[in-house]
Amino acid sequence: MKRLMIGTSWKMNKPLSQAMAYCEALADQLPAVLHPAIQPFFIPPFTAIHPVSEFFRAHNLPCLTGAQNMHQAENGAWTGEISASMIKETGATLVEMGHSERRGAFNETDAAINTKVHTALRHNLRPLVCIGDSADEKRWGVSEETVFRQMKIALFGLSAAQAQQTLIAYEPIWAIGENGTPATPAQAGDIHRALRTALTELYGAEDGAKIPLLYGGSVNLQNCAELAAQPNIDGLFIGRAAWDAAGYCAIVQRVAQDFIGKAQ
Repeated sequence: MKRLMIGTSWKMNKPLSQAMAYCEALADQLPAVLHPAIQPFFIPPFTAIHPVSEFFRAHNLPCLTGAQNMHQAENGAWTGEISASMIKETGATLVEMGHSERRGAFNETDAAINTKVHTALRHNLRPLVCIGDSADEKRWGVSEETVFRQMKIALFGLSAAQAQQTLIAYEPIWAIGENGTPATPAQAGDIHRALRTALTELYGAEDGAKIPLLYGGSVNLQNCAELAAQPNIDGLFIGRAAWDAAGYCAIVQRVAQDFIGKAQ
């Protein structure tokens, strides 16, 4: 059985007091619903990464933490930025990069994301690269070309072993956000199957099959198990449905019961 990564990014939400209240609620609820085949992860704001990481360690919660962004330079006069070594010291093991909000609002390019991927891996941090198509690209019928380009440039120059340490999260732009329309499990499955084919062309069938592909985009309690059941989806990257601990734990429980439980 595949191991599913199920996580959430809090974006610019949850100051420290709220972050720790979430952790307390998580400690109360998660152990009762967590399945060994699920790897939870959480991506708080920078200000909360270290205390959240320490909380998980102190309470023996098998949860990974990550950062929402990272500068590609090792250090220097980059006011307001955070380096890989700084992230490493917080206890985080993941770095999210390439989210459509950062591509759009902060003009992040595919080439810059590739540089960040290499920097993260040098510091033994796992890149979580977000890729996605817009509503127009979907309407024009170029969704696959769009996400292939983003993924291939992000992975450029990586060995097969490095690529297997990189998480790719397909997040269709038309599906994310408060007013997003969730992709159907079949739609998400089709794109993931195409992405898997592209990965096997890049790295071979055996290595390409080991690169984790996650789906994000209006994941909720109603669609999570069907999405997780798609053959080429290796995890879920959840938005606002997981912004309270009860919502996150309910999704974990649903996936464990409706997908993993039936697969055994």
